[in-house]
Amino acid sequence: MGTNTFHLLLANIDEGQFTITHREKVPVKIGAGGINQNLITEEAIVRALNTMTAFKKTTTEQGVDTILAFGTSALRNATNGKEVIKRIEQESGIETLLISGLQEAEYIYKGARAAIAMGNEASLIMDIGGGSVEFIIGNEKEIFWSHSFEIGGQRLLEKFQKHDPILPDEIENLFQFFSLELKLLFDALKIHQPRQLIGSSGTFDTLSDIYCMHNDLPLRDLPETPLTINAFEEIYEELLVKDRAARMQIQGMIEMRVDMIVVACCLIKFLLSNYSFQQIRVSSYSLKEGVLAGLAGE
Repeated sequence: MGTNTFHLLLANIDEGQFTITHREKVPVKIGAGGINQNLITEEAIVRALNTMTAFKKTTTEQGVDTILAFGTSALRNATNGKEVIKRIEQESGIETLLISGLQEAEYIYKGARAAIAMGNEASLIMDIGGGSVEFIIGNEKEIFWSHSFEIGGQRLLEKFQKHDPILPDEIENLFQFFSLELKLLFDALKIHQPRQLIGSSGTFDTLSDIYCMHNDLPLRDLPETPLTINAFEEIYEELLVKDRAARMQIQGMIEMRVDMIVVACCLIKFLLSNYSFQQIRVSSYSLKEGVLAGLAGE
């Protein structure tokens, strides 16, 4: 139950393996209008209730035995978050587990590790949510360092991007904000020196889709999808000069990403400008697949 998107994943777990049988995502935007005030608005609550009730109907129709629901940044930080969770349970019968940023990071790591052969060298995994951004440095065996920063796309959008297309001054303000907020990350990068950036789901999925469409590559529903650093730079420059309507015309763009993708890409650009990576890879798996991997014992 993300700040921007609610995901429903149905899967069978058998002999230490999971097989996904159904995927669904809904742009609930539970953080819209209140994220920086630590409040979930009544309009957002209604969207959440409708979505969770529909998800419950699907799980019942599919004969699901066990339902696990995870609340992330918007729900864990909102002053009325527990009240919203209670209303969701009353209306849908689904209990929600609020997870911390570090728990979120651990699940994201497990998801990325299930999608990508990481090897023994350190990689930086980056997951840009609507409320928080998780960074994890690790290899295929263990996490060396992780942190959850409350600087997600919805927060950045409402705080910094007042014009569309975004103004140079707004980008500069974003970069100054990142330089203050991400000191812990850059300290960890100096220590562990990862050379590979793994983008987890969300914005990175859309960037990969745009890259594939630009290069006549087939769009495939695979655990890992293609993207290069040079391709990111080209897409980033294109996004900066376009308004919402023009961004929607970019092949591979989807409506649930079109609003936040500019500020999210500014964050990626800041990272790439201040630290040298040899390559970028995209994991289609993130928190939800990490939960499954954990349940399967991977």
